[in-house]
Amino acid sequence: MRAAAILGLGCSPKSLTPFQTDKTAEWQLGMPADRDQAEIILIFGGDGTIHRHLGQLVKLGLPVLVVPTGSGNDFARALGLLSGGDSLSAWQRFSSGAENVRPIDLGIISGISAEEHPAPRTQYFCCVAGVGIDSEVARKANRLPRWLRGNGGYVLALVPTIFTFAPFPMKILTPAAVPSSDNWNIRSNQPILLAAFANTSTFGDGMKIAPQARMDDGLLDICVVGSVDPFKLFSMFPTVYSGKHLNIREVEYFHSPRVRVETERPLDVYADGEYVCRTPVEIGLQPAALRVVVP
Repeated sequence: MRAAAILGLGCSPKSLTPFQTDKTAEWQLGMPADRDQAEIILIFGGDGTIHRHLGQLVKLGLPVLVVPTGSGNDFARALGLLSGGDSLSAWQRFSSGAENVRPIDLGIISGISAEEHPAPRTQYFCCVAGVGIDSEVARKANRLPRWLRGNGGYVLALVPTIFTFAPFPMKILTPAAVPSSDNWNIRSNQPILLAAFANTSTFGDGMKIAPQARMDDGLLDICVVGSVDPFKLFSMFPTVYSGKHLNIREVEYFHSPRVRVETERPLDVYADGEYVCRTPVEIGLQPAALRVVVP
């Protein structure tokens, strides 16, 4: 067995020790240069660490095992890997020849403007891309110390932002029903606080923004929060952890394989808690883009 390990912030080669009981396995640190150098890649980190390596992981096509050690671990949670112990069990099953590898979809963000820093043609994301209050919160949370980000930092950044963030006009377009058509229909056109484009059900370390999301259905789950009074938004915030926010009148929820997002002025687009580009953008999915090891 040849295995490669990518170590995120706060991890060291000692993090590998529980996975190295099989002395016949050959280990290397860092991303393999090609798929002949490894049979599996272990990533120790959170959503941001995974996000930064997705392009190369897709290119290599090797099975990927996530070990959740980051400040936000929504991708690992979606795979049923809630702890390092879960990842170790999945590793032991994989090493013994179990077929516990499944293909999943990944999101793709494409810039469609001629701005100074456009998005790469294939900027992948694993969890949720967002425009609006989520982007502002992610920006603030990323400035916090790492230990604080991993202990409620997203919520700490969100609560004050609720009372200062103003709704903004946004147009969301979905593809026309005609197969292979590049025509678009307006699906939503209103002042909003947040638009989330989800591949997984949670973001922000456990907030169930898209409770119906599946990583193998070829569809984005889109959650749009319209203009809401700040005090009502504050009171409805806890419902996001159970997915009950979908019952609120100002919340719109739908599915689409891809969308186009347009705003009156360029706004930041974040995905997996990381800055990607600015609007306007197209957001879609690449089905079965990544092979992951599951429990």
